[in-house]
Amino acid sequence: MGIIESMRLDGKKGFVTGAARGIGKATATAFAEAGADVAIVDLDLEEAQKTAKEIAEKTGRKTIAVKTDCTKPEQVDAMIKTVVEELGGLDFCHNNAGICINAPAEEMTYEQWSKVMDINLNGIFLTDIAAGKYMLKNGGGSIINTASMSAHIVNVPQPQCAYNASKAGVIQLTKSLAIEWAKRGVRVNSISPGYIGTELTLNSPTLIPLIEKWNEMAPMGRMGKPEELASICVYLAGDTSSFTTGSDFILDGAFTCF
Repeated sequence: MGIIESMRLDGKKGFVTGAARGIGKATATAFAEAGADVAIVDLDLEEAQKTAKEIAEKTGRKTIAVKTDCTKPEQVDAMIKTVVEELGGLDFCHNNAGICINAPAEEMTYEQWSKVMDINLNGIFLTDIAAGKYMLKNGGGSIINTASMSAHIVNVPQPQCAYNASKAGVIQLTKSLAIEWAKRGVRVNSISPGYIGTELTLNSPTLIPLIEKWNEMAPMGRMGKPEELASICVYLAGDTSSFTTGSDFILDGAFTCF
């Protein structure tokens, strides 16, 4: 088998959280284009259904939409059960759901801090563990977590201490699980995107001034595109990356190099 053929995901089953739009939609689309059947997991069921239909029509792969609050253990467990039953298994997942709240540290409420941590870190933990339990009992698999370049630097000018801390936690969680499961067939890696021009970001009135600043600071002079993150996720989901675990892949156009 040649290198191109080995990177295909034919016969594999997986899910992506936060997949109704943005980065999650881009990676879910790429997984399906590579031959996988994919579950679109999101809080917004209507939008998830639209995305699932769009991907199915484009790729011919089986796609389903599953409404899930990834901070609720019982919902995460139910989602895993649905994915396995409807797709016929679980070989990979991309845990991507997350939020950011910008507020000066001294003004941030505990409720705001807790919300960011709950979704960005606790939600990743719950989906990692639920997916990992299945994979450990069923021949292994690959888990991909979305961290951020904010786990490596402190972003300016916007204050976002909770987001930065939560994403740093995602990387350390990823490494910890990779070590625990390395000999048991489950690989765990993370991606750390830089500033990505999702539809929601580009159309947010409050972010437009920040986008101009970010682009001025960026070595490449622009934000990344969601689809520019997809190829590394396809690589990590498949068998070609069989010796890759515990790694974090920074995809930021060299933003963290200075």
